[in-house]
Amino acid sequence: MEYKLSNLKPEKVFRYFEEITAIPHGSRDTKRISDYCVNFAKERGLRYIQDAANNVIIFKDGTKGYEQSDAVILQGHLDMVCEKTSDSEHNFDTDSLTLIVDGDNLTADRTTLGGDDGIAVAYALAILDSDDIEHAPLEVIFTVDEEIGMLGADSIDLSMLKGKYMLNMDSDEEGIILASCAGGLTSTVELDAKYAKKTGLKVDIAITGLLGGHSGAEINKGRANANCLLGRLLFNIIEEIDANIISLYGGSKDNAIPRESGVSLVIDSSDYDVLSTACDELQKALSVEYGVTDKNIKITLTRDTEGEYNALVGTSQLKLIFLLVNLPNGIMSMSPDIEGLVETSLNLGILSLDEHKAVMGFAIRSSVNSAKIALKNRVRFMAEFVGASYHESGDYPEWAYKRESRLRDVCNDVFKKQYGHDVKIEAIHAGLECGIIAGKVKDLDIVSFGPDMKDIHTPNETLSISSVERVWNFVIQVLKELK
Repeated sequence: MEYKLSNLKPEKVFRYFEEITAIPHGSRDTKRISDYCVNFAKERGLRYIQDAANNVIIFKDGTKGYEQSDAVILQGHLDMVCEKTSDSEHNFDTDSLTLIVDGDNLTADRTTLGGDDGIAVAYALAILDSDDIEHAPLEVIFTVDEEIGMLGADSIDLSMLKGKYMLNMDSDEEGIILASCAGGLTSTVELDAKYAKKTGLKVDIAITGLLGGHSGAEINKGRANANCLLGRLLFNIIEEIDANIISLYGGSKDNAIPRESGVSLVIDSSDYDVLSTACDELQKALSVEYGVTDKNIKITLTRDTEGEYNALVGTSQLKLIFLLVNLPNGIMSMSPDIEGLVETSLNLGILSLDEHKAVMGFAIRSSVNSAKIALKNRVRFMAEFVGASYHESGDYPEWAYKRESRLRDVCNDVFKKQYGHDVKIEAIHAGLECGIIAGKVKDLDIVSFGPDMKDIHTPNETLSISSVERVWNFVIQVLKELK
């Protein structure tokens, strides 16, 4: 392939990163990227394991003088969140990402970049492919479907591993070492849809211009959720006029704060002006409420044609709007122990409607297991109260803080020599695979870190080129010190 990033440093890291972006690898579409890692191992004579879920483990012996050192695990996930702008024609099933270098930033053309967590995979492959990096025996874990509930980490067999230290490279802020994270799960609410023929004017309403973001790392930024705004708008509309929902949409990933949502309605043409006023009034209100976080929110009303349409009727529509308005969303509580840390939250990331049912998908997170259980029960109780069904999947544990950690001490010493000051040790609200893996590998000492990335899970995602190089230097020095 022709490399666009060949002039970037470290060369091997960006070469492998570019090769990764050339392979479609959204969640549940990981066979090709998994096979790529297997072929990498085969070509270098490295022992590997590939399981039925497409998880891959690659082993490499320690370098001279490190043969008897405790093994080190390098870990990241193979799947990426596939999001694109409304004007992008990119096909995530078949197309390579189109990379753009803009100064110090690496981005993709109107799509997510997959720096989360392609950069971890690139780091690990570059280390495995190097002969001049000192390291203990390596056990490299590449999991799949992390972005949809850490399914790969949950299913992978790690009983053969001997690692005592693990470097999880799935964080997105240089200068911070993570030592704890929230647990979480995916909740899905399904409501039966009842349709009838309705005659009138079809209108389309779109809510756009929101920033969105990662439902764990950026839930504390107060950004608007397009699905919740749509519920609010629908409630305002049915308070004023008779309107029936033909279709609606909003978001496709439970762990991404939805940036856009929309609905098609059938109304009496005489009510068009009232509807237009309701849309204008809500947009004015939202421009005040979200003037700092989402200043470009826009509600667009488009007049379609008169006709006969299948539309939701009666309690089927009322129950859907009731759930959109009343199901909880956003921050539920802050940590009483760690200032500024979100303790419990949920995100209504998925909203869809087909001929049979409406679907609402939530990412629920908490660093306190009992609070996570209470919140999922709240969603379940409200859903079942109106006759909807409730399902959950991908339940993963929180990663508990370890008071004594040699690995953290080594990382801090290396960081201090490189940067001139101590590293920040933090906990995060976003979920990581560390908790699951810690439960499978006894007495494992773990840290999580990574280079600077912004707006992950959105088409605005950027990866800092210079940060990638600094974190690379940090990683190889930590490996050297773990003797």
